[in-house]
Amino acid sequence: MKDKTIKKLVFAALFAALSCVATMVIRIPTPIGGYIHAGDAVVLLSAFLLGPWWGAAAAGLGSGLADLIAGYGLYVPGTFAIKFIVALLAGFLLGCKSVKSPLARAIIAGVIGEIVMVLGYLAYEALILGYGAAAVGGVPMNCIQGAFGVIAGSALYVALSKTKFFNTL
Repeated sequence: MKDKTIKKLVFAALFAALSCVATMVIRIPTPIGGYIHAGDAVVLLSAFLLGPWWGAAAAGLGSGLADLIAGYGLYVPGTFAIKFIVALLAGFLLGCKSVKSPLARAIIAGVIGEIVMVLGYLAYEALILGYGAAAVGGVPMNCIQGAFGVIAGSALYVALSKTKFFNTL
């Protein structure tokens, strides 16, 4: 393995762990039985700093692991797939240089990614878990969680991308 590949692998493992911890430690319960968490900030940050594929792997694994540990086993497959897709999409969108400002690119990529998150959970809960129309009840809380993820993930990205440490990834 090349040094750069090993470095990406190590950082992907680190971001998977950070995603899991951020999801589990900062938890605000919602009235419908779920919780709002800070994990989406790390999901986006992993995509922004590691790129689409490594970031997606870290996001999916860490977020799915958090659901497993927290006792939300039914959500593990959905969370893995949704967070993987969110990070993959956000990572690719960040690479589009049509917008000059790194902060603006991160915000746009994050917003589009988090829209996918909201719609992904809506579809997963309605169709796979069988909640039907009741799944709409989770949309407002997922929007709040997504908004926090975009704001925190974008701000952290801009701050960390200015360091020489992350410019070598």
